[in-house]
Amino acid sequence: MNAETNSIEAKATRSVNPKIFTMWLFIVSIIMLFAAFTSAYLVRKAEGNWVEFQLPNLFWISSVVLLLSSASMHFALLAAKKDQFNALRISISITFVLGLLFLILQYFGWVQLVEMNVYFVGNPSGSFVYVLSGLHGLHLISGLIVLIVALVAAFRMKINAKALTQIKICSTYWHFLDALWIYLFLFLVFNN
Repeated sequence: MNAETNSIEAKATRSVNPKIFTMWLFIVSIIMLFAAFTSAYLVRKAEGNWVEFQLPNLFWISSVVLLLSSASMHFALLAAKKDQFNALRISISITFVLGLLFLILQYFGWVQLVEMNVYFVGNPSGSFVYVLSGLHGLHLISGLIVLIVALVAAFRMKINAKALTQIKICSTYWHFLDALWIYLFLFLVFNN
C-alpha cells in the first residue's frame, strides 16, 4: 500500500520546465529593473529642475509597429499548434522584421530628441527617456536573438504541435517586451 501511495503522489507532483522557469525569473528581474527606474523618475521629477517636452512622433509609430509584431508572434504560436510550418516561419520572420523596424524607429526617435535639443546630459527628464527607451531596446535585442533561435528551430522542424516549449517561451517573452514598452511609453506620455 505504501508503494502505491508514493506512486500516486509522484504522479500528482507537477514540475515546471526549467527553461520556462528561467524565462519567468528573467522577466521578473526586468520588471524590477524598470520599476526601479520609473520610481526614480517620479522621485527625481518631484525634486524640480525638470524640463518638459513632447515625446518624438516616431515613438508613437514605433509603438504601433511593436503591437503589430505581437500580433504576428501570436499567429506564429497558433501556426505551431496546428503544424502549419510555412505560416510559422513567415510569422516569426515578420515578427523579427517588425522588431528591427521598432529599433530603427527608436533610433530615429532619439535623433528627433536631439533635434528638439533634448540630450542625454543636462536634462534629467531627457536622460530618463534615453535610459528607459535604451534599456528596453537592449532587452528587445535579446528578444530578436530568441526569435532567430526559434526561426532556426522552425526551419529544422523542431517546433511543432508536440514540441511547443520553445515557441511558447519566445511568444511569452516577446509579448512581455511589447507590454513593457506600452507601459513605458504611456508612463512617459503621462509623466513627462
